[in-house]
Amino acid sequence: MAAKGSAVSDEPVDVLFALHPNFNLMDMAGPLEVLTTALHDKNDPTSKAFEVTIAAGEPKVQSEQGVVVGSQISWKEAHDRLSDFDVLVVLGGKVDPVIKAKAEPLSLISAYAELQKSDPTHERTLLSICTGSLFLAEQGILYGLSATTHPDFMTRFENVCSQAAQRELAERTDVIEDARYVVNNLRFDLGDEDENPYIRRASETGRRPSNARKGSMSFKGANRRESIVRRAAMRLGGLRVITSGGVAAGIDAALYLVSVLVDEQSALEVANQMQTTWTKGVVVDGLDV
Repeated sequence: MAAKGSAVSDEPVDVLFALHPNFNLMDMAGPLEVLTTALHDKNDPTSKAFEVTIAAGEPKVQSEQGVVVGSQISWKEAHDRLSDFDVLVVLGGKVDPVIKAKAEPLSLISAYAELQKSDPTHERTLLSICTGSLFLAEQGILYGLSATTHPDFMTRFENVCSQAAQRELAERTDVIEDARYVVNNLRFDLGDEDENPYIRRASETGRRPSNARKGSMSFKGANRRESIVRRAAMRLGGLRVITSGGVAAGIDAALYLVSVLVDEQSALEVANQMQTTWTKGVVVDGLDV
């Protein structure tokens, strides 16, 4: 069996959802439905592609809509187990009180980014839904990256990004409007991009090539094995950072995540089961491995 974090591992992708007080319930429920529905093999209902863990400050946390959700681990446990998770998902909702108090999940986000710097051999993804992107901006995760958020909060988001960049004398964030989600794939170059099958551009249109990833059954196909093994041998580099718009856009971003961590067919099957149309977002130039 390949080591977890490689492109041919058949272990589930471990996802940590970080729930702050007054999080938006749909920001959680939409991506959660996508990830828990995704399968490695559509004919095998036991082949779940993702394992989800819920972290919060208390055993029960109330959403912005008044619905109470139970957590599985505390913030302390989340910090202690941070290296176990392949994906960290942060949500929107009432984010200003969290930022003002410098409360969780802010330090969890920073710790996750630092973990990637200290251990770049493992693939990790940070996904924010809706105004959860303000957490990433506040913590300096978006320096020099492209990002988006809910359209109603675009000005606020731009201000937080700008203030964070000025504070750290860092490169500013390229804020993209009218994007369902924005993906930054921080990976090392393979060489001439004209010969690099893993570079995608925001200007690309039409169906993108399949991106079978760890846990995917598709690597067993002869026509896919060579490229998957090549990707498995690549140095991984930085953290994949995804920001999305609100609610429904978060579903689109989660479908993208399925497409790169399992395969595109699995994402399309999830979208079909949920009776939704997957609207593609922007993928910034870089490697998606």
